[in-house]
Amino acid sequence: MMGPAHSLSGAAAWLGVGAAAAAAGHTMPWPVLVVGALITAGAALAPDLDHKSATISRAFGPVSRGLCEIVDKLSHAVYKATRGPGDPRRNGGHRTLTHTWLWAVLIGAGASAAAIAGGRWAVLAILFVHLVLAVEGLLWRAARMSSDVLVWLLGATSAWILAGVLDKPGNGADWLFSAPGQEYLWLGLPIVLGALVHDIGDALTVSGCPILWPIPLGRKRWYPVGPPKVMRFRAGSWVELKVLMPAFMVLGGAGAAAALNFI
Repeated sequence: MMGPAHSLSGAAAWLGVGAAAAAAGHTMPWPVLVVGALITAGAALAPDLDHKSATISRAFGPVSRGLCEIVDKLSHAVYKATRGPGDPRRNGGHRTLTHTWLWAVLIGAGASAAAIAGGRWAVLAILFVHLVLAVEGLLWRAARMSSDVLVWLLGATSAWILAGVLDKPGNGADWLFSAPGQEYLWLGLPIVLGALVHDIGDALTVSGCPILWPIPLGRKRWYPVGPPKVMRFRAGSWVELKVLMPAFMVLGGAGAAAALNFI
């Protein structure tokens, strides 16, 4: 799928988690719901770090472009080193390492560890990166028309404000993990969810997605998981733009209402 659809699906997924938590009697504090939805929207773009033309490659200028080249080469190297007898030869690393459940879990765990070890500045960095990506995905038309500096300023300002809101007692810094020293340990959860939602979205397209790696399926270790081919669509097609994106908006709105106990 394309960047806007990935971000919308990510935000809708977190809002759905909020609705499920409310139904189970564990309503999220509203700042956790909002911040988690934004982080998930941004994290849903991150697996495309292996693609030099993806939205994330443009998000942070030369830094993200250089990182995308490194991740592309790393992913290709891992693919070549681990491919099974049924896996085809490839010239690049797109839709390999960063499109797996293992990558999603490792990135989320790394973010949680950084939030605990690095304190407030690490939290601000995590928020800044994902809020910039959320702007690039959810407000992509406006982001394309404005300068990168303005998007970065918006991300930095929003990160500072939202971190301040979360720090207030009862607003969610210690949501889910309340032991001393575990504030913001939950930040890894929306990052894992965003990456997995991205992978599931890509699995719906004609190429499929090797989300189960390194678990082998038959003679393939990089099996492109997906529904029957008749149910798949091309990225950027009318199915994505006219069906899925409106559906994500509706589901996200319904999830937010349920999460806040409005319905």
